[in-house]
Amino acid sequence: MAPRWRLPLLFLGFLSLVLALDGGLARLTPGLAAPGAAIAWHGALMVSSFLGTVIALERAAALDRLWGYAAPLLAGAGGLLVVSGNASAGFALLVAAAAVFVACSIALMRKQPSLETGTLLAGALAWLAGNVVLYRLGQPVGWWIAFFVLTICAERLELSRYMKRSAFSRRAFVALAAAAALSPLEPSLRLLGAALVLFAAWLARYDLARVTVRQSGLPRFVAACLLAGYFWLAVAGAIFVARGPWDAALHAVFLGFVFSMIFGHAPVILPAVLAVRFPYHAALYVPLALLHASVAVRVAGATLAGAWGNAAAIALFIVTGVALVRRRP
Repeated sequence: MAPRWRLPLLFLGFLSLVLALDGGLARLTPGLAAPGAAIAWHGALMVSSFLGTVIALERAAALDRLWGYAAPLLAGAGGLLVVSGNASAGFALLVAAAAVFVACSIALMRKQPSLETGTLLAGALAWLAGNVVLYRLGQPVGWWIAFFVLTICAERLELSRYMKRSAFSRRAFVALAAAAALSPLEPSLRLLGAALVLFAAWLARYDLARVTVRQSGLPRFVAACLLAGYFWLAVAGAIFVARGPWDAALHAVFLGFVFSMIFGHAPVILPAVLAVRFPYHAALYVPLALLHASVAVRVAGATLAGAWGNAAAIALFIVTGVALVRRRP
């Protein structure tokens, strides 16, 4: 598929992002208007419709098969159905999106069998499991967290493959990936929390970011995003283990960890997916700093102030990114 045809798919995902942010803020802010479904299904819109669309679009572009683009299309369309009031049909499309995404991951693993592609497949299966649980109106959060952790860690393992690693480090990665993939079966999520803490420690020790953070420009920015994200992954895991505040743990993962990864990888992924320039500029540090400051405020207990800061950081990053993409060389 030509890059220009991928943009409408990305736009579908961004509609879900806007609706999810509106719904999340309306939950906490008296008098703020938002569609009732966006308030009720804020998490599903953010995780499966927006982030699912973005990650599935990247995977489809990597596979380079037309049928693979059904995954981001179904994920984006599912979010719109949910907001329109037909949640059951929307959740069914999210299940279908994850099923196509699993098929993409299987095709990639058959094309290039490795620990990395196997872990990506495990992450895809976790997303499918989470969406099936959502369709049955269960609690999918553990599966969704496993999806993001396995996907991101697999990609970091692949990008850091030229670093020297001991056999122990690879065995530890396999054990942690297995724990993350299976731990959502334990309802309290304490096992998942322990896996998150250990994965954060593994990433801090073995990821390429600890080298590139000493460079300059884009490599340092990406490394700063990654290392800050690993910190919040560990914090979220510790909160789950201690059975601490649910809101703090969820947003430490989905905002502190996942969105920090998005901020860091957007200047690399968007040019590959959309064939556009995304030049580095130091201004990118402003939304990044706001993101992590607002996550810290939210985890500390100031939920409303943190939520508005989270939304402002995401909006500012999008505005900054668009401005940089549209700049002339």
